[in-house]
Amino acid sequence: MTAVGTALGGSWFIRAHQPNFKNATTWQIAEAQFLHQTDLADYILGSQTPFWFSHGTGDYWGFTTIQRQGYKPKETWLGATPDPRQRLQAAEIGRVVTGKAEPGTLVRLTQGFSDRPIAEVLVDSSGIYRFQNIPVGGRFLGSNYRLLLYPQGRLTEPPEIRDLTFSTAPGQLPAGGKALIVSGGLRRKFSLDSPNLLGEFSDVRGGVAQRWGLSENLTIGIGGVYDDSFRGLGEIFYQPQNLPLTVAVSALSADKNNHWDVNADIRFDLSATAHTQFFSDRFGYNFNFDWQMFPWLGLLGGYKSRDGVFGGLEISHSGKNSFTFARATLDSRNHFRWSFLQRWGDLEFTTRGNEVGSLSQLTYNFSGKDPLDTGHSLVLNYETSNFLTQENSLASASWRYRSPARAVDGSYLWEAQLGYGIGSQGSGVIASLGTTIIPGMMLRGRYQGVSLTSDQPSFGIELVSSFDTQRGIKPDSSRRSNYFRTQGGILIQPFFDRNHNGKRDAHEAVYLHKPDLMFILNNRSLKFFDPEIQNQGALVRLFPGKYRLDLDPAGFPLDWKATTDALAVDVVAGSYTTVELPLVKSYTRTGVVTDAQGQPVAGVRVEAIQTSSGLRRLSVTNGAGVYYLEGLQQGEYIVEVNGKSALPGKLQLDASSESFQEINLQQN
Repeated sequence: MTAVGTALGGSWFIRAHQPNFKNATTWQIAEAQFLHQTDLADYILGSQTPFWFSHGTGDYWGFTTIQRQGYKPKETWLGATPDPRQRLQAAEIGRVVTGKAEPGTLVRLTQGFSDRPIAEVLVDSSGIYRFQNIPVGGRFLGSNYRLLLYPQGRLTEPPEIRDLTFSTAPGQLPAGGKALIVSGGLRRKFSLDSPNLLGEFSDVRGGVAQRWGLSENLTIGIGGVYDDSFRGLGEIFYQPQNLPLTVAVSALSADKNNHWDVNADIRFDLSATAHTQFFSDRFGYNFNFDWQMFPWLGLLGGYKSRDGVFGGLEISHSGKNSFTFARATLDSRNHFRWSFLQRWGDLEFTTRGNEVGSLSQLTYNFSGKDPLDTGHSLVLNYETSNFLTQENSLASASWRYRSPARAVDGSYLWEAQLGYGIGSQGSGVIASLGTTIIPGMMLRGRYQGVSLTSDQPSFGIELVSSFDTQRGIKPDSSRRSNYFRTQGGILIQPFFDRNHNGKRDAHEAVYLHKPDLMFILNNRSLKFFDPEIQNQGALVRLFPGKYRLDLDPAGFPLDWKATTDALAVDVVAGSYTTVELPLVKSYTRTGVVTDAQGQPVAGVRVEAIQTSSGLRRLSVTNGAGVYYLEGLQQGEYIVEVNGKSALPGKLQLDASSESFQEINLQQN
């Protein structure tokens, strides 16, 4: 059971664990955390992950703060558990792009595959071009740039194209950036002899560490922690400018058992198609080699401390109606591991396995649905298990149905399977039925007459609830409550404000016919953020921060308009920020302005002034004396021509008024 929400500008999260639901004394508060994140500082209170690497971390409860200067932190990806080590990293690093070209060459820097320049320079007599502080690694910026070199500055000539690819070492900070992290707390344990809801707290633990970005290539960190004993912490992150090398190393000095913790991630690109990586942690170390020999064939190899030398191949090929993927490795301990996927039209075959067991499945889709895993299918399965020297196998054939419609979390609204299995443990019926059509709940039942490791029949029921109380008792957009621990979002509700009270009442409908044409978020189309369109509004999942929401009148229905053109929205982790956008009736009035003799008057100013608010709408007559006033709201208006009262001089607009009407005016 989990719960998440917003409080004091941050998110709170609680997760309970019930190993024996009938025995309340076994219930535990597994996690309880308050998290407040900003660009300058983070504050974590409650259960959390220690910022230091340790093989005996246990269950850590306490307080941690991160203070940053000179950089913005890396955003925690959707659904990820909060980790203070990730928030020590920089979201982007400023790089310098420099090189040589003939004097007089116009050099343009572009992002990705775009031809739109983000910077340009005309090479002088030195033959050197330079671009300072190019951001690398941001969420929307990526790490790929191109240089377009135009000889003699002639834009009509095809340019020389030079591709640029940058990388950053994990944990690296920009030059001048620094971060301080301070943490203190207790170890939490549960005892079966004296169970309680919170467990027992003991053993003080904590630490302090500082990181400095010494240059755009080098970041170092030092600190100390107490975890059963005092230990020193050292870090180095190195990414040279013109060398395809990335180094990230973090080390804790020896503990009381003389055990060091060294975590290393060192990568070197031999070429655009050949890559090497050395990785180590408390569980061992690996050296990997990957060479993409052909677009469809890759060569794998390396050394693992647990398995010894290994080698293998990876194949990937896509055709018009088929797809093939295969990966296989063999190590010096004769461990053979494989994965294979083959699709031919409506037929799919998959198999994967290792020294412990294997699973193979052949599926034929009778419905011809896309994606292939929906509709009616015939499924043939074969499983093996070699665990603990006991060899078992199970073969089964079944019919399966999955509805094309999905629930809001991506699961199937209806899923059913019925089949029969024969194996080394016996034979029997295999059946399951599941649905997520109940609002806020997923219900699934499964019966197995036989399984891979047992001849005893089993029956189970899963009931998973997920309520979003912010929008009433409705299925949430995600059952992963971990998402809201570090992220929030916006719930956009444009509605027809028929009673003009500025608030959405129960009878006032939400309008989201073409939301991509209605809204621009931080100068990007709403489609870019992959919104989830529901009856109650448009859900946009976002990282905490301030966002600008612009409204485009082109996307709203005719004769209706929003009461504002743009607004700032503050997104806080733990929930959606609700943005109600009243749409009010819009009226248009047009006609001809004439003088006392009835002749059209050109070039005069026609104004409608709302008596309650002073709001003005202006039009200038054309050569035929025609004026055009649009965007008028309900209320009483004074009509003037060149600052003097017109005939008629008043205009009354209410719910019964026509949206478009012709009214001729006479100039006084």
